[in-house]
Amino acid sequence: MHLNKELHEFFLNRTKEMSEEWYQTINKKESSGIYVTTDQDSVKKLKEQNYEFYLHMANLFLEERDAFFDEFNKWIHKIANDSAHIDTPIHYVIREFLRVRDQYFSYINRFAKENDKEIEQQRIDQWKDLIQDVFDYVVLQFVEGTHNASLKQLKAQQEMINELSSPIISISSDTALLPLVGDIDTARAKVILENTLQQCTAKEVDQLFIDLSGVVIIDTMVAHEIFQLIDALNLIGVKTTLSGIRPEIAVTAVQLGIPLDRISIESTLSNSIAKHVVSLSKK
Repeated sequence: MHLNKELHEFFLNRTKEMSEEWYQTINKKESSGIYVTTDQDSVKKLKEQNYEFYLHMANLFLEERDAFFDEFNKWIHKIANDSAHIDTPIHYVIREFLRVRDQYFSYINRFAKENDKEIEQQRIDQWKDLIQDVFDYVVLQFVEGTHNASLKQLKAQQEMINELSSPIISISSDTALLPLVGDIDTARAKVILENTLQQCTAKEVDQLFIDLSGVVIIDTMVAHEIFQLIDALNLIGVKTTLSGIRPEIAVTAVQLGIPLDRISIESTLSNSIAKHVVSLSKK
């Protein structure tokens, strides 16, 4: 225990030295992302994050395992969710962890050499095994953490894309257009239904033109969602007119038993708007 305390103090007193040594020896020609940035604020943040790592590691030789990892996990979680590290290719991040691990091995040898007492090789090997275990754990937790963070980021981006890909375009104070474009799967169809109802309510839309001419592929479930949208809009007082219905969509609607005679349908969007304008002029 006495030697462990000495080793703790040895590393604690050299945290800044080791952190700066690590940063100065990064091979910037064979790295990318956070490790090659020239932005001073980003460099400062990276050095601070790395310095915190060395402070945590110094406690490895003094604290109980559970207490050590309770605090260390907070650092791992923070780094795994850091956008700069997420945007850095993961093999470069792992390479830096391995470089720091080797640095610790080197400093263990240095501690043993500089110590007044002769330290048995078995003790040195135990310290190195302990360091190896910690780095194995850190790398695994970091990879898992960045993976989960990336999935959350991807989900948020997809939700944004879905929202942007189904915008309600105002034509007049109470008339709007919903142009649907591209492939529509069940998930996107649900988003379209929710967003359309919300936006029509917010914009006080009375007449909505839904144009399907830009939709490439549609399956039975999606067609059902679209016609459910029309029913839902009707319930909140929004009249709808469908246009650009492809033959396969018409076939799907018939197969679903949807009463198309209750739905206003035009061949093209221009026809839909023209007829609406004529109907208004007659009022």
